[in-house]
Amino acid sequence: MLTDLEIARAAEEKAQSIIELAEKLGLPTQELEPYGYNKAKVKPAALKESSNKGKLVLVTAVSPTPAGEGKTTTSVGLADAINARGTSAALSLREPSMGPVFGIKGGAAGGGYAQVIPMEDINLAFTGDFPAIAAANNLLAALIDNHLHQGNELRIDARQIWWRRVMDMNDRALRQITVGQGGPLNGFLREDGFDIVSASEIMAIVCLASDFSDLKERLGNIVIGLNLDKQPVTARELGAVGAMAVILKDVMKPNLVQTLEGNPAFVHGGPFANIAHGCSSLVATRAALSVADVAITEAGFGADLGAEKFFDILCRQGDLKPEVTVLVATIRSIKYQAGVPVKELNNPAPEKLAEGIVNINRHLENLKDVFGTRVVVALNRFPSDTDEEVATVQQLLDCPVVPATHFAEGSQGALELADAVLGLLAEPAPEVSFAYDLADDYQQKAKQVAQRVYHADSVSFAPSALRRLKQIEEAGYTGLPICVAKTQYSFSTDPKALGAPEGHELQIRQVRLSAGAGFVVLVAGDMMTMPGLSAKPAALGMDIDDEGVISGLS
Repeated sequence: MLTDLEIARAAEEKAQSIIELAEKLGLPTQELEPYGYNKAKVKPAALKESSNKGKLVLVTAVSPTPAGEGKTTTSVGLADAINARGTSAALSLREPSMGPVFGIKGGAAGGGYAQVIPMEDINLAFTGDFPAIAAANNLLAALIDNHLHQGNELRIDARQIWWRRVMDMNDRALRQITVGQGGPLNGFLREDGFDIVSASEIMAIVCLASDFSDLKERLGNIVIGLNLDKQPVTARELGAVGAMAVILKDVMKPNLVQTLEGNPAFVHGGPFANIAHGCSSLVATRAALSVADVAITEAGFGADLGAEKFFDILCRQGDLKPEVTVLVATIRSIKYQAGVPVKELNNPAPEKLAEGIVNINRHLENLKDVFGTRVVVALNRFPSDTDEEVATVQQLLDCPVVPATHFAEGSQGALELADAVLGLLAEPAPEVSFAYDLADDYQQKAKQVAQRVYHADSVSFAPSALRRLKQIEEAGYTGLPICVAKTQYSFSTDPKALGAPEGHELQIRQVRLSAGAGFVVLVAGDMMTMPGLSAKPAALGMDIDDEGVISGLS
């Protein structure tokens, strides 16, 4: 059996050039910036010339499990299948972070015969977007410390610096650090810390900005902390906007690649849904809408995180209106939610499905009742799934449930799924609704999400979180959406609480203002904004030979 990497390499040898793909899409080739043969950045001018306005499909998933559900794989398979049916479709996907690639995933560009290529490049810093975002973030951090060292004209309170450094790798040892050690020549001694690049506010800004002018405005709005009068200090006041924008000059341009079957994919931006807003960039999604009849985008992790933020943040800020939502699930994930051990998930257990189906039902309830969207369940089928198990799931759920085998068969394995989605797209779309009103205060917003989406009974804030919330509100930052950073494995803050837990408490231990991105982050439970490596990280199985051929990336 071929690995994902072997399948991708074979397809890359036969793939059309990125220039050929652009010409098919009607994009002026002079507006492309090719990165070799098979990937390119697209200048905004090329996208503005297109008048076609496609329909938007959101792909999300049930609560993730160690067995994997295949959300990106399903997004790619669906796009290929819709194209195979004669309707043009384009993808808007997030760029993989090297942290999870070298940590637990080993790769994040789809899988099997439903991938985007060039797979190796996409997984390894791609066109330099992540390094540039990290550099812009860390330049701001350096400018803050330099300002303190050079006399502190803005009277920044060193005890109230909110801006943190970032890197695109899982490294728990850097979560909390001390900078400025070694005497006055090395700067001002203070506590600091690192987040992963995907959690950076600049990543969120890049993904939410509508154009370069908006990017600069948002960069200027970043609040780096408070001064000695307890007033917010912005990146604009520090004079950092121009330099950060210079570093990010190419990052705002979406990246164009293709699927194994030669269909367009804009892969751009990479905020995590468990610690950020979890969606690809707004410009990439609009690019997909501009070149195809159907644009397919995904919201990271479970629907309670990624889809909630897609509706409550991205749809509001970007005026997006998804017409259909595809909820990805597997027989194995249902059995896992019923308590079946991972090593036994491939064993037939139809009697466990009724118990584990509650997780899907909770997500369906949220998507339909809270956000008002139409839903198709894509049952990503594995070879071990029996016909009885598939039929049982179809009987248990009150919505279209379509088995798909795109991993093994590419577009041909997702034609029925494509038909179900196209059938709904032919009907009038419902209006999008939200989990809370922007006029609510932040505690009320948290309560609405906790009760309506997580089915918690209550919300509690740590004293330090309440103090930060008060500082944010007193500084005039009200009326923003919230972005809950929480474990993706459960509706609660306990990753081991499977199924559809109720009556729990959403515990907010930390609050962060992302004024440039336009939301307030609520860090819940034990969620860390800098992940750690597992006992056996994927990095230990990777290598490269004397010919430059990579192994272990899958």
